Amino acid sequence: MEITKEKLIGCAREAMQMSYSPYSHFAVGAALLGKNGQVYKGCNIENASFGATNCAERTALFKAVSEGCHEFVSIAIVSKSGGLTFPCGICCQVLSEFFEGNEEIYLESPEGISTYKLADFLPHQFNL
Repeated sequence: MEITKEKLIGCAREAMQMSYSPYSHFAVGAALLGKNGQVYKGCNIENASFGATNCAERTALFKAVSEGCHEFVSIAIVSKSGGLTFPCGICCQVLSEFFEGNEEIYLESPEGISTYKLADFLPHQFNL
């Protein structure tokens, strides 16, 4: 079964329902499609010590890596904000560890689904 960007957005919406965001009330969901065909869902998980908060994108990526997946096709990110929710700088840097450059990033807004590449957000990633 092919995972379309619409299906991946739907998975991200499902993940958003699990968000633990009692401080910001900014629920975010992400769905990461591995080259193995698996979808890894993640939501943001806040903490009273804001530095310990984990974004939806990293939750999905860490789940995938912890299950042995290191190669990806795309990621979808949604929120209840009503507009596009772009990945933060930390998430972009973490994604860059595993993204090769061709992976698509889907963001949803009331106008529809927008497609980006990681280089649109992080043109000069840090790597060793």
